[in-house]
Amino acid sequence: MWNTRYVLDSRPIGLATEANFRREEVSLREPGEGEVLVRVHYISVDPAMRGWMNEGTTYVPGVELGAVMRAFAAGEIIDSRHPNWKVGQMVTGLLGVQTYAMINGEYLTEVDINSAPLSWYLGVLGMPGLTAYFGLLDKGNPKPGETVLVSGAAGMVGSLVGQIARIKGCRVAGIAGGDDKCAFLKNELKWDVVINYKSTSDLPAALKEHLPDGINIFFDNVGGNILDAALTNLGRGCRIIICGAISQYNNKTIQGPSNYMKIITARGTLTGIIVLDYFDKAAEALNDLSGWLREGKIIYKEHIIPSIDQFPFALNLLFTGGNIGKLLLRIPIE
Repeated sequence: MWNTRYVLDSRPIGLATEANFRREEVSLREPGEGEVLVRVHYISVDPAMRGWMNEGTTYVPGVELGAVMRAFAAGEIIDSRHPNWKVGQMVTGLLGVQTYAMINGEYLTEVDINSAPLSWYLGVLGMPGLTAYFGLLDKGNPKPGETVLVSGAAGMVGSLVGQIARIKGCRVAGIAGGDDKCAFLKNELKWDVVINYKSTSDLPAALKEHLPDGINIFFDNVGGNILDAALTNLGRGCRIIICGAISQYNNKTIQGPSNYMKIITARGTLTGIIVLDYFDKAAEALNDLSGWLREGKIIYKEHIIPSIDQFPFALNLLFTGGNIGKLLLRIPIE
């Protein structure tokens, strides 16, 4: 049996290209003691992957050159020498960009595909869902009637943040790029205000026009000019949550906010969210998210690409604005 895998061959400068990866076909060995062999069905494609390709350590070490590209994935156990895992169980974990993963069984999480599709455990019921849930509710502490602004609003995390804010009784505004994304937010998710930054010449002015009472919570996935624009229209006591800065990940020099002094005059706070800090509370989030999905309070979209060979292309869709919702690679199962 052969495993198709993508390893990191060189560190990108700017956008990653196919040349930064090496596609390999390697034979599979038998699991060792405590190991599990997983046949991968879905691979999650996330903005964090671009940061993982850099040298050094942020909240996790960068991927080593020659190593399988790190990725969350989901699949089925097809062989096991771990006492807690049996053939046929469905699991998620950091399985990498490959069609089969040999992994220590201690690093897997079982999922129930009778309760939700397997792919959902990489999105709304996975790391992105937990990020949105705890980032907004724990870091933002939204109150009914407050105004929540979300950047990168049509992405997986952003679209979920806004929907949770609506469930909590907030007025929701989103910034996205492109007519299709804005139509999704306005027409399907029923957000109160949607701003297309690509067709808006003066974003600070547009925010002041549409949000005249200011922003109580800003959930930022983009950074750069959009973060700077939001800082000009903060309400008193605002909470700014920095989840990501997708506009900056491919830049040699990071653009920091020039309007940060506005946080002082607004008596605001600025904080960051890393989902790893909330694993011990995951059950709480998954219970709420599952309930909202059953009740139709959350609309969840997936953008699925049916080939591992499209991985380099798929990764760059995140940075060129080519996807709406959770981006996944699906591995055809013969």
